[in-house]
Amino acid sequence: MMDNTLIVGEVLRPQGLRGEVKVKPLTDDPDRFFDLRRVFLRGEEKRCRCIRVHEGYAYLQLDGIFSREAAEGIRGELLHIRREDAVKLPKDTDFICDLIGCEAVDTEGRMWGNLVDVLQPGSCDVYVFRRDDGRELMIPALKRVVLQTRPDEKHILLDAQGVRETGVTEDTENA
Repeated sequence: MMDNTLIVGEVLRPQGLRGEVKVKPLTDDPDRFFDLRRVFLRGEEKRCRCIRVHEGYAYLQLDGIFSREAAEGIRGELLHIRREDAVKLPKDTDFICDLIGCEAVDTEGRMWGNLVDVLQPGSCDVYVFRRDDGRELMIPALKRVVLQTRPDEKHILLDAQGVRETGVTEDTENA
């Protein structure tokens, strides 16, 4: 079952003396923070205002956080939004947080482990699966390799041939 909230950022540190915080966006578009009016911090709803986005970081003012000391007290905390307030995704697209933990099986029935990370190096995401033996498998998130994602069932179907051709494990060049 998927959570009713999505994580959109992590508070890195205070910025200035009046409670502003520097936030690492956990979204593909930091400018979305300009549209945020409320976030959840430690389960409590807070009004927020994005002051600026600079070099990939968002600088926010959160309701009730008016001093550097108060901002220091939320360092490392995650900011959530309601799922219904999230940007609408295109068809056949999932939020990364919904994919994390999904179990991968290929078309030949081989288990490849659970998705533990999604790297975003540029043109194509890379899925990182942790196998039962502790090793990691990395595959490109191409439609010919990742045939189906069902985050509500925590399941990902991979093309066996695609995994053999593109998969990389820690100790070998190919899976």
